[in-house]
Amino acid sequence: MLKSKVINGWNLFWLISLPISSAVILKMTKVDLSTARGVSSMIEIAVRCAVPLLYVTFAASAVNVLYPGDFGRWILRNRKFLGLAFAAAMAWQLTFILWMVTRHADHYVNRIYALSDVIEGIGGYTLLIAMTTTSFKFGRSRLTPKQWKILHTVGIYWLWTYAFITYWWYLFYSNQPLVINYIYYWMGFLAWGMRMAAWTSRRWQKANGEASGVATWLPGAAVAIVGLLGVTFGSPWGKAIYDFGFSIPALNTIGVYTPYFPFVPYYPLVLMMLGAGLALKIRQQSAAAG
Repeated sequence: MLKSKVINGWNLFWLISLPISSAVILKMTKVDLSTARGVSSMIEIAVRCAVPLLYVTFAASAVNVLYPGDFGRWILRNRKFLGLAFAAAMAWQLTFILWMVTRHADHYVNRIYALSDVIEGIGGYTLLIAMTTTSFKFGRSRLTPKQWKILHTVGIYWLWTYAFITYWWYLFYSNQPLVINYIYYWMGFLAWGMRMAAWTSRRWQKANGEASGVATWLPGAAVAIVGLLGVTFGSPWGKAIYDFGFSIPALNTIGVYTPYFPFVPYYPLVLMMLGAGLALKIRQQSAAAG
């Protein structure tokens, strides 16, 4: 079934993109686009259509490592078309963002505008356009393989970061987060977690340590669990760090210009990576001693 032409290549792109475009157009007929609220709702639906595709594209290579087989090969084979479907959905979002900025400038400046957010958005769209262009032969031929890999690695992490931090804020700083915000937050974490697990799995096998020894993985697992608790309960400690950081004038100034600053949602992820690294280090030392 996974080899069917219907769900491979450009057919898969159209199979995803046409329903998304249809849903967006249908929504346009039901909202008042002469109001800022109506345009905001269109931005929201475009994002909700796009983000799952981003997560799937982000996790594709990890899926192939963790679950080798027909499905792993299928998702890796179609990663380009899933990414292009994401870009198509984001084109709708960009359309409505520009609509908001040009038609409802006062609302945008007074209610939405923040310089760091603008830098994040412009950076994200610049990378997305570059990634889309270089997904085709005419664009890819202008880059070396190393340049292409750097562009697409930086780009996919930037875009994933933008989505993940958005849903972090919805969950831990919104008074009444929606169920879909929980779903998208944990989907984003799962996509990242699969990449970390794939990275760890490859190196774990190469280490050739004593796999059955609890002492090999327990210290690293303990650190990773602390990180997971931080991912799960972000509001109490996250708010304290934000309050402390922005009480310092220099950091407050940096935060105006720096995307994602002060990077609070990613501290638990760093802890989880440190835990994985610690487990690998102990395993390597076990192998060397043995």
